[in-house]
Amino acid sequence: MLSKASFWRLPMLLLAASFMVIPLWLLVVNAFKSEQDVREAPFGLPLGRLTLAPLRAALTDPDFDVVRAYAITLLFVLLVNVLSLVVSAPVSFVIARGTTRWHTALLLLFVAGTFVPSQVLLIPVVYVLKYLGLMGTVTGFVLFETALTLPVSVFLYSAYIRTIPRELDQAAAVDGLGRLRTFHLVVLPLMRPIVATAVILHSLSVWNDFANPQIILGPGSGLYTVTTGVYAAVGKYSTHYEVVFPNLLLAVAPALAFFAIMQRHIIGGLTSGAMKG
Repeated sequence: MLSKASFWRLPMLLLAASFMVIPLWLLVVNAFKSEQDVREAPFGLPLGRLTLAPLRAALTDPDFDVVRAYAITLLFVLLVNVLSLVVSAPVSFVIARGTTRWHTALLLLFVAGTFVPSQVLLIPVVYVLKYLGLMGTVTGFVLFETALTLPVSVFLYSAYIRTIPRELDQAAAVDGLGRLRTFHLVVLPLMRPIVATAVILHSLSVWNDFANPQIILGPGSGLYTVTTGVYAAVGKYSTHYEVVFPNLLLAVAPALAFFAIMQRHIIGGLTSGAMKG
């Protein structure tokens, strides 16, 4: 006989799933409809009238070069992930292997950064970047995005490194390796699962970010990420659904596919540290 908890579990799961599935359904199905079909039956699926014409128009839209936006966004994703790993991994090693209260305080300082929304930091960062002459530049944007990834990266990496036996460090020291070479040759290769998790999370964050590139880069830079490019393309056609939905689908489809393919690495990276003894 089912318990009360089991009885309510399926309806609650279906309700929660509907909040995600229904908007996704609207986005996907309306990207292949004409303007009239979208307005008359936004939830409908007129199989005989679905067409690729809206997507083809979005791909050739002069207001939004999809290929260029993809390339720019992928470049930002690559730069942010590389810089984040270069900075946060050694810091996490020092924190994880530290034994003083200052190491704990440093970890808490980074963890506190996870509770601060990036929008709160945006205005102060704008003033700092203007003072440094980096406002409206790729360098300024990449540095800010990298800084936003550090709290999560340090939290994940330091927790994972603590599961790696210290005896490996001692064995490396016996072989004549210093702390820096021990980290690069012994510890870092063992961090691949959690690095993959952090890379996936940071990639999705940079890909989906809108406010930061819109303000820091700005339209004057001529650089459009996927999200800011969509905004520029559909902004003046806000009620022209035959333009809006295809552009939105082109923006979110790579992120959805990437997450669907890589989700097992997220789960594996987060749980592998707990399973190490």
